[in-house]
Amino acid sequence: MPTKAVTDASFAEDVLGAGKPVLVDFWADWCGPCKMIAPALEEIAEELADRVEIVKMDIMENTKVPGDIGVQSIPLLVLFKDGKAVAQKLGAAPKSQLKGWLESAL
Repeated sequence: MPTKAVTDASFAEDVLGAGKPVLVDFWADWCGPCKMIAPALEEIAEELADRVEIVKMDIMENTKVPGDIGVQSIPLLVLFKDGKAVAQKLGAAPKSQLKGWLESAL
C-alpha cells in the first residue's frame, strides 16, 4: 500500500485511531532530504504493509499537528502506536537504515 497524505483534520482518525502502528513522515516540498527518502519510504510501505502504515504530512499545509508535536527539523519520522509517539528519527538515511530503525521500533 503506498503512503497516503494526512492532514491536521484527519490526523486523529488516520494516525491516533489507527488499528496498527503508523509512521508519520513530516516533510515539505522545498526539503531536499525529504524528497531523497520518499522513494525508500514508498518501498518500505509496501514491504511492511502488514505491520505498519506509512503516511506523510506536509508541514507547510498542516501546521497544527507539527506544532503540537514540536517538529523543528525535517524530515522527521515519528512512529505512533496506540495513539502515542513511541519513536522518532530525524534526517535522511539510506533505505536499509530507515527500514532497520523502523523494524526495531515496531
